Amino acid sequence: MSSASNTSKNWFITGASSGFGEALAELLLAKGDKVAATFRHQSQADAFTQKAGANGLGLVLDVADAARVPGAVQAAIAALGHLDVVVNNAGYGSLGPIEEIDEAEVQRQFDVNVFGPLRVLRAVLPHLRARKSGHILNITSIGGLRAFPGVGIYNGSKFALEGIGEALSKEVGPLGIRVTNVEPSGFRTKWAGESATFTKPKNADYDATAGKNMGDIQGYSGAQPGDPVRAAQAMYDVVQLERPPLHLLLGAAAVRGIRIKIKELSDEVEQYAGVSEGADFPAGQ
Repeated sequence: MSSASNTSKNWFITGASSGFGEALAELLLAKGDKVAATFRHQSQADAFTQKAGANGLGLVLDVADAARVPGAVQAAIAALGHLDVVVNNAGYGSLGPIEEIDEAEVQRQFDVNVFGPLRVLRAVLPHLRARKSGHILNITSIGGLRAFPGVGIYNGSKFALEGIGEALSKEVGPLGIRVTNVEPSGFRTKWAGESATFTKPKNADYDATAGKNMGDIQGYSGAQPGDPVRAAQAMYDVVQLERPPLHLLLGAAAVRGIRIKIKELSDEVEQYAGVSEGADFPAGQ
């Protein structure tokens, strides 16, 4: 682990009404950091502003509303003076067979989970570049690294955010800006409950794959092993590091899952390496 610094920081967090965003905002205020946090409803934003006092501001923002994102970022900068850490947390899960989720819902999933964070990034990067410092946390998922039946559209959105974050780290790293993709497994948030949308399989062919996994996900909602409070602490600790990781897995299931993915991918690469390499022109041509 690289060395850590515990100086106070100014944070901008999207989606702070519940789950990771709520837990992180509460932890930061308790530690004396300053927080600008976004909510879907004015009453939530007002309650946060009152609770935070001089150390924070609640803002109303739907990251799918492109016109309002720049204003929210500028309001956060005006209130706090500057931003040190930006957390792209707002998002939700759309579950169902890939064939059967209607196009409007697929577009909404990508609008919130991909274009929403991208809007935030584009609004905040000029500020971070001018300061030649900052840390961006993209809350993706183990589902952004490993796919599952019944979660394919959500997987696609999080795979996209993973790629954006990884490429961004190479673009802004030389400018002094750090990027960390945070990949949780199952945590006791509202993700598998009221925050999710479910397209129940209509075709019995999907009952044993997408349907079963969707049922399992709904069945363990509220009983997941992951603790959002401990996850918030892990994110806080990583931000203190001088050289933070690009990837931060959260939860034992996430670590176990990525180890499986790495082994499966490595085995497949080696099994078909000859076929893969044979697609090149012969040497010297």
